[in-house]
Amino acid sequence: MVASTDIQTADGVVRGRRGRRVSRWRSLPYAAAPVGDLRFRAPQPVTPWAGVRESTEFGFAAMQHRAGARIGPREYQPTNEDSLTLNVTAPVTPSDKPRPVLVFIHGGGYLTGTSALGLYSGARLAVRGDAVLVSLNYRLGAFGYVDFGEFSTPEHIFESNLGLRDQVAALEWVRTNIAAFGGDPGNVTIFGESAGAHAVLSLLATPAAKGLFHQAISQSPPADWAMTADDARLFARRCVEALGSTPDQAANALRTASANDIRRAVDRTSNRVLRERRGLFPISPVVDGVVLPQAPIDAITDGNAHRVPLIIGTNRDEGTLFAKFADSLPTTPDRLRAALSDDESESRIAAAYPGYPDAKAAVRAGGDFVFWRPSVTVMAGHSRHAPTYAYRYDFAPRAMRLAGLGATHAADLIPVFGGGDSTFGRAITAAGGRRGLQSVTSQFQDNWLEFARTGAPLPSWPAYSESRRSTLIIDATTRLEHDPDKAKRLAWQGIRVPTMT
Repeated sequence: MVASTDIQTADGVVRGRRGRRVSRWRSLPYAAAPVGDLRFRAPQPVTPWAGVRESTEFGFAAMQHRAGARIGPREYQPTNEDSLTLNVTAPVTPSDKPRPVLVFIHGGGYLTGTSALGLYSGARLAVRGDAVLVSLNYRLGAFGYVDFGEFSTPEHIFESNLGLRDQVAALEWVRTNIAAFGGDPGNVTIFGESAGAHAVLSLLATPAAKGLFHQAISQSPPADWAMTADDARLFARRCVEALGSTPDQAANALRTASANDIRRAVDRTSNRVLRERRGLFPISPVVDGVVLPQAPIDAITDGNAHRVPLIIGTNRDEGTLFAKFADSLPTTPDRLRAALSDDESESRIAAAYPGYPDAKAAVRAGGDFVFWRPSVTVMAGHSRHAPTYAYRYDFAPRAMRLAGLGATHAADLIPVFGGGDSTFGRAITAAGGRRGLQSVTSQFQDNWLEFARTGAPLPSWPAYSESRRSTLIIDATTRLEHDPDKAKRLAWQGIRVPTMT
C-alpha cells in the first residue's frame, strides 16, 4: 500500500482521504451512469477522465424509497440512477505483499440499502486483518431486478438481471484495479448479508463471474429466491400497468417516465404480490437463461455453481425483526399456510415447532421458512462439490431479548464489522452483554479474515458434510453442534417458495 491517496486506476487518477489507520476512497465509478439510453441496459464501461477525481465524499445511493437510504439519525443519502460506484478502505501501513480483498454486498431485499452506511466502511476489519475492503452499490428494485425484456423494441432494448450484472462489473473493476490499492486480485472474497447474501449465491451461479472471486461468505441468505421467466414476465406486465401504460406503449413509458414514477409503480406492484403470494419475493434475480441459467439454489445443489469455498449461516431468530418492523414475511399461521403448498406440509411444520400456532412459534417458523430452510439445502448441496462451513448466530444481549428480538436478522453485522463501540452497539449492550459481544466479534472477524487469507476458517471449525452437518453455534461461548434442529430440517424438506403462476 502506497502512502499517497492518489491512485492511478485504469480510468484515471482518484484521490482519497488518508486517516490515522486507514485510507478511504469513496464513490469510485465502476460503470457508466445507467441513465438516458443506458437505462435498463447492462453496465457499460466508464469514460476515462483527465486530471484527478476527488473521491473523498459519497455520491448517490441507488434509486429507492428515501427511508431505505438512511445513513444516520435524520440523515439520508440522496438517491439517483447514477449510482454505480464502489468504495475502497485500506490500511495506511505499508505492506511487502498484496493484501487479501473482501468485497461486501449490502442487503435490503433488493429494494433498499447503500454502501455508504458507516458500519460498512470496514476500517476495523481492514486493520485487524491487514486486508483491503470494498463495498459497492448496485441497481435496486425497478432498475435492477425487474425484467422488462418483453417490451424491448429495435430502438430500445431492456435487459435482465441488471443488479446482478452490476455486481459482476464491480468485481471486474476489482480484478483490474485493486492491486493499485495494495490488494491481491488473485485472492478476493465476496461477502454479503440478507439480499447481499443471496447476491453472493447468485454470483456463484453466474457464469460471467467465474474467476472474479475465490471465496464466498453468505450471511442469512433467502437462498431460494429467484423468479422464473414466466413469473418475471407476469410481474413486469403488472408493473407496466401500474405505471399507467399499455403494453404497446411500454417501451416509451419506461424510457421517458421519471425514475421516481417507475420506482413507485414497481414498489406498489411488489407490495401487492407480497400480500397475494406470501413467501414469494418478486424483486429478485430472474432465471433468464442468459445471465442466470438456473436458480442459484439449483445450480449449487446440481454442481453447476463455481466451486469455491463457502461460509454460510443464519441467525437463530431471523423472523422477529420482520414481525415487529417489516410486514413482509410469512410470520403468522395464516400467512405461512398461504406460503406452503398443501395441508400435509403445514402439519409437518406445526409438529416441528412446539407451541405452534402461537405467535412466537409462528414467527420462528416464518423466519426459518425464508432464511434457514433454504440455507440448509445450500449447505448440503455445495458441500458435495467444494469446502463448505456452516454457522448459526445465537448471541443476543439482554436488551435484544427484552425487546423480543433475540438474535434477529442483521444482528450479526455488528460483530462482523466490529460495531460494538458504535451508538447502536453500546445501546444493545447497555443492559449487559458487553463481553459477549466482544467474544462473538472476535469469533466472526478471526474466522472471516482467516477464510479470506487461506480459503478456510480457523481449524476449530470443521467443514460441513451431509453425514455430520457440523455447524458452529456462535454465541458468548461458541460451540460446535452436529445437525442442529434436525427435526425441523426434516420437516422443511421438499418445501420451496411459491410462484406467481
